[in-house]
Amino acid sequence: MTRAFRQVDVFSAEPLLGNPVAVVHDADGLTDEQMQAFARWTNLSETTFLLEPTVPDADYRLRIFTASSEYPFAGHPTLGSAHAWLEAGGVPAGDGVVQECGVGLVQLRRIDGRLAFAAPDLLRSGPVDPALVVEIAAALGIGRDEILDVAWADNGPGWVGVRLATADAVLGLRPDLGAMPADVGVVGPYPEGSECAVEVRAFCPHPSGATEDPVTGSLNASLVQWLGGGVLPASYTASQGTVLGRRGRVHIVTDDAGAIWVGGDTLTTIHGTVRL
Repeated sequence: MTRAFRQVDVFSAEPLLGNPVAVVHDADGLTDEQMQAFARWTNLSETTFLLEPTVPDADYRLRIFTASSEYPFAGHPTLGSAHAWLEAGGVPAGDGVVQECGVGLVQLRRIDGRLAFAAPDLLRSGPVDPALVVEIAAALGIGRDEILDVAWADNGPGWVGVRLATADAVLGLRPDLGAMPADVGVVGPYPEGSECAVEVRAFCPHPSGATEDPVTGSLNASLVQWLGGGVLPASYTASQGTVLGRRGRVHIVTDDAGAIWVGGDTLTTIHGTVRL
């Protein structure tokens, strides 16, 4: 059967400088095995499938696959899939878009013209086992004393957050991805007055092969939940993907009610059909 397909660049207003997500429309009827096989074939960090919602409050249901497994939530697939759904003629029932996925209902709206999602609650937070921290430091190629702070900051993928002293320290990492013991997100600040407040990098070990993710919405959401309003501002712009030749920009906004919104530019780069 032929289905509509889009590949969307997320967190960049310029083609090829963000993080791509493959989006399959009208995916009802596909089996788990078919979805996983297609995600493995695209070989992107995530491939998503738009389906009819199963609850009345949602506009659509989303399933998110890596090349080896399914995620309950991920940030750039959420923004890219909402962009694809709207571009294909989707009309929200309410003021914003409501996505149903593994973590429940995720709210989306436009802020300064960009799609943004409401950061879901952390599934796990708090201290990390000291032995795991030592493993993470070794995999990052740095001393344990160079890590200023570390905590679980997991909203679905399984993130461990690591804070370094500077953005340059983050950019200078040369990690051993094969030795990375967990999904690790690293953040460090730029000097005051810079275009972006922080540089972020995401390292993701998976059975299909360890990778560095170019620009990561879920990680940026969890980092502001961990550090925002204290070490980090409540609202700011993060840079990610620099080392990989990308120019990702993640826009963090904390509204007057205290809700955290994670936004970015979205742009369709491929539009066609796929036979599944």
